[in-house]
Amino acid sequence: MSANPALHSTARLPAPRVVIWLLASLIVAATLLAYRGSLAGPFVLDDTPGIVENQSIRNLATAWSPPADTTASGRPMVNLSLALNYAFGGLEVRGYHATNLAIHALAALVLFGIVRRTLQNPRVPAALARDANLVATGVALLWALHPLQTEAVTYTIQRAESLMGLFYLLTLYAFIRGTRGWQVVSFVACLLGMATKEVMVTAPLLVLLYDRTFVASNWREALRARRWFYAALASTWLVLALLVASTGGRGGTAGFGAKISTLDYALTQSGAIVHYLRLALWPAPLVFDYGHATAKDPLTVAAPALLLVALGGATLWALRARPAAGFLGAWFFAILAPSSSVVPVATQTIAEHRMYLSLAAVVTLLALAAHRSLGRRGALVAMGAVALGLAAQTSERNATYRDALALWTDTLAKAPDNPRAVANVGLVLLERGRTDEAVSHFAAAVARQPNHAPTRIHHANALLAAGRIDDAIAQLEA
Repeated sequence: MSANPALHSTARLPAPRVVIWLLASLIVAATLLAYRGSLAGPFVLDDTPGIVENQSIRNLATAWSPPADTTASGRPMVNLSLALNYAFGGLEVRGYHATNLAIHALAALVLFGIVRRTLQNPRVPAALARDANLVATGVALLWALHPLQTEAVTYTIQRAESLMGLFYLLTLYAFIRGTRGWQVVSFVACLLGMATKEVMVTAPLLVLLYDRTFVASNWREALRARRWFYAALASTWLVLALLVASTGGRGGTAGFGAKISTLDYALTQSGAIVHYLRLALWPAPLVFDYGHATAKDPLTVAAPALLLVALGGATLWALRARPAAGFLGAWFFAILAPSSSVVPVATQTIAEHRMYLSLAAVVTLLALAAHRSLGRRGALVAMGAVALGLAAQTSERNATYRDALALWTDTLAKAPDNPRAVANVGLVLLERGRTDEAVSHFAAAVARQPNHAPTRIHHANALLAAGRIDDAIAQLEA
């Protein structure tokens, strides 16, 4: 692997090390403060099969073989991290949340390093390079404190997203550092990311695009100068392919053999991506579980699809005319592509955690726009005010996650047609001994969805718990 002297010498205005440590401490402290209420949240939804019932995490020796049909399936690094939590604290939920929070804080620090070093690149205007620390801190804070990130951080099993995000960012950051040793770190991070989540598939391509945008003069030079490095990154795709093949399509819930057609899923994603963008700019309402509904009418997604085509076209134009802006556009689309394009994920057609890394492109564009239009002081004030507002919303959102009934009631209010939300509200009521309320809840759900068999089964169980055996039998027969 050849070294990269152009990257190794990008810093034109090195800041004192103490300044960097102070800024890093600010980012970590702000993140921990915003998420301080997340530690007591219970295991919910996919946490049950992925953690509570996951026998493979009981022993580090079996952690490399995650069970099928769980979030950890085909993702041994996720399963290993869960096994380490179990080794130190069993099923004590606080340890799992603390690990998730540590992963998120580390990812924010790596993002800070990426932005800071990129803005000190010789191809960046000197006026912007002088404020690299300010802009990088603003980007890291806005990204880390944004309430859209809560699902990837506070929903325990979605560590799959945040841990992959950390490895993805580390792959790029280590490349930017430029030395042979750091290239080895980049390769290892990429390999571990491939063993964490499938979205990592685009990482080698994004590193190459970064190289072409900020280092090499053309594609040929980038590949010729660092051909062994890119060959090493490309080899990690083989590991990913083997892991994906081992899952068998997650029991028919993911991949082209899933229970949702490629067309229906692609139509749904047009609206979903535009929805994510809106939440990036105005994070409300946030929904824990959108369900598995799809958009089947092309007319309903025509406007979002046209907007995405326009944004995609703008990205392609910018890659030639304004490469730095084009890189951010490519970052946004490339990271969303594996889960939000044509490869169906039947269990969740829309999920906020998919924006975990793509959000970095959005906040970076906003931070750069603020710096350009408001100047140094104006940008500092604006980003500080927005960061405080986002932190307050994140803290409030985490309060919802602290109680299973509050979380599912909130979800049902925002996604009333989601059968999972209906079922889980009733199940939590039943679990807490509020049998009459559970019976009433499921009765209303059956009236709304008379042909949904699982709802009738839940209703029957609630009736049995209430001692109404004949009524329960009637529901089971129906």
